[in-house]
Amino acid sequence: MKTLRDARVGETVKVVKLHGEGAVKRRIMDMGITKGVEIFVRKVAPLGDPVELNVRGYELSLRKADAEMIEVE
Repeated sequence: MKTLRDARVGETVKVVKLHGEGAVKRRIMDMGITKGVEIFVRKVAPLGDPVELNVRGYELSLRKADAEMIEVE
């Protein structure tokens, strides 16, 4: 299983499934990250946290812990 945390800079991935429960999953979905959406990994901070993404035409920063909950292909 590959997660968004494993994606490399410059890679475009597609969301397969969201893991997690309740409020955390809801927050990720409210950011526009839902099943089938393509995500472009723009940058990773020097220490690896957070990850900067392009989702649905806007920029988003996501913590590694949240990125681990997003299964991609």
